[in-house]
Amino acid sequence: MSKREVSVGIIGFGTVGSGTARILLENSSIIKSRTGFDVKLKRIADKDITTDRGLKVPAGMLTTDASVVLNDPEIDIVVELIGGIHPAKDFMLQAIKNRKHVVTANKALLATEGNDIFAAALENGVEVGLEASVAGGIPIIKVIREGLVANNLVAIYGIINGTSNYILTKMTDEKVDFSSALKEAQRLGYAEADPTFDIEGIDTAHKLTIISSLAYGIPLSYNEVYKEGITKITASDIDFAAELGYKIKLLAIAKSDNGEIEMRVHPTMVPNEYLISKIDGVFNAVYVEGDAVGSTLYYGRGAGDMPTGSAVVSDIIDIGKNIVSGGSARLSGICSGGEKSCVIKQIKKMEDIDSMYYFRFSALDQPGVLSKISGILGNYNISIASVIQKGRSVVGSVPLVVLTHMARERDVMRAVAEIDAMPAVSEKTLYIRVEGKE
Repeated sequence: MSKREVSVGIIGFGTVGSGTARILLENSSIIKSRTGFDVKLKRIADKDITTDRGLKVPAGMLTTDASVVLNDPEIDIVVELIGGIHPAKDFMLQAIKNRKHVVTANKALLATEGNDIFAAALENGVEVGLEASVAGGIPIIKVIREGLVANNLVAIYGIINGTSNYILTKMTDEKVDFSSALKEAQRLGYAEADPTFDIEGIDTAHKLTIISSLAYGIPLSYNEVYKEGITKITASDIDFAAELGYKIKLLAIAKSDNGEIEMRVHPTMVPNEYLISKIDGVFNAVYVEGDAVGSTLYYGRGAGDMPTGSAVVSDIIDIGKNIVSGGSARLSGICSGGEKSCVIKQIKKMEDIDSMYYFRFSALDQPGVLSKISGILGNYNISIASVIQKGRSVVGSVPLVVLTHMARERDVMRAVAEIDAMPAVSEKTLYIRVEGKE
């Protein structure tokens, strides 16, 4: 007789942990009616079990000892929601060693240490649920792993950090500078006191690492992701972008190009008519282009207790279906490096990518400066598409904005270095990569 109940233990009772617990406790009848089996939340472990989370938890469910969850023979699935690398990794590996399935929302752990975790899961015949690790309530993992499994994925573009998207949206809509937008994001709780992971693209890179591994069958390769944040973007850059018909977004970009994989995170100018340019505030979106399905876009809340908790419970139920049916563990879709199905592809170096570019030069308003800059760009095979020059200054510099046709990053870096060495250029040049059709 098959098992009709799945028992769950949660380690971590913070924002996502409390959201997950709330869904499991309050929506248990909905879950049973749709799946045909019970999902029973048996234990929750956290260092702090006295703070009120606004959720009534059955007596005896809370514990400060994670080992109670890890070693309970009745618990089928351990949910890790404490974040960070250690002890989260240790807890997950112990659960896997005990032949328990694991579910996590911990993108930093998976991106940097995930190869060890997935290898251990494969060896012990258990599953790793990771839907909540990318884009909160948007089921992008399921989309890539299942819905688009028959597609060769040509390109993926993601706005997958709500903090940075909120800051750029506020700068765009209210014409404020970066520091003011960041302070408002912190006041509203969208940004941490130390916002480095968000504004420097690190959080986005963690998520891109996971998406790229699923999409292209490569081992998790966080250290290969190019990362650039939004701290250098100014209100004037946003205004110039608008004048040229673009919005600036922090994009995660993955592409398959002649057998090589691009993985990069950086501010990107996106044409106003593109749907992803219209994703504002703290919302997330992921655009996926497949050779069979064409263009698709997935949109929703990328963080928060209930959206992320929804993704966690989705994984619990997927794993639970295998448990009650007596089926074997499903492949995660993540290649940890040792499987025969692993695809070892070359990660394209950033200097080898091709893109269009936006340049903002700070140049003295003197005759011949533009022609000298144009000449240097031409020497490096960089063709100009349009130019904006505003204002006149007798003593100071003025912004000179150039939009290019497709160019090679290596050539751009060399050209900018030469231009910045000109006496007539007073500040380091800012350049932003541009997506869209020429």
